[in-house]
Amino acid sequence: MLAAVIFDFDGVITDSEILHLRAFNQVLSPFGVEMSIKEYYKDYLGLSDLDCFRSLVRENRLTLNEAQLENLLNEKKKAFEKIAKTEGKIIEGVRDFLRMLGKNNIKTAICSGSLLAEIELILDQARLRDFFDVIVSAEQVKKGKPHPEGFLLTLEKLNKKGDSEIEASQCVVIEDSHWGLESAKAAGMHTVAVTNSYDAEQLALAEKVVAHLDELKIEDLQKLCG
Repeated sequence: MLAAVIFDFDGVITDSEILHLRAFNQVLSPFGVEMSIKEYYKDYLGLSDLDCFRSLVRENRLTLNEAQLENLLNEKKKAFEKIAKTEGKIIEGVRDFLRMLGKNNIKTAICSGSLLAEIELILDQARLRDFFDVIVSAEQVKKGKPHPEGFLLTLEKLNKKGDSEIEASQCVVIEDSHWGLESAKAAGMHTVAVTNSYDAEQLALAEKVVAHLDELKIEDLQKLCG
């Protein structure tokens, strides 16, 4: 039985992936590093900001220690917030989809590799914050996607807020990347992918793939949970 829908944020609720790339390149520019759109979507999009910076260090493109990476993380946060205040947009169909879930008393949550301040900034601007029971962000987990920690923590928080226990098999996760799908699968949850960032072939791990959230009916989600 369907009990909860858990959303990724960037690329699912808001069309902000390209804004993150711009913010990354802005703070990386003084170090002579620039990520192309192609490589960002191929190698880094599903990672948290800190894991992205760590990947650049492992690849010898960036030479910074952990303390310096934390400083760079804060700079990137400021850069993204400045861009998002004027350019952050909610993806078409999201609001109606959330209303449908609310009418059917389905719990909703966000599990994202973005920082909480970034998520809440865009949700508040779009007046969507009240739709979500729980938000789990990058700073709340030790291991980002594709590790399942984030989704398991989200479920734990949902259960602390509810009267009845929700099982992982009663959750549907909506993602836009293979990192997120792998994470949800590892957490024992059902998966839907939206082709906002990658084409359907690259999201074949999902149980169901759609172009837009408004294609989904409540019956589609219930069917995934048996």
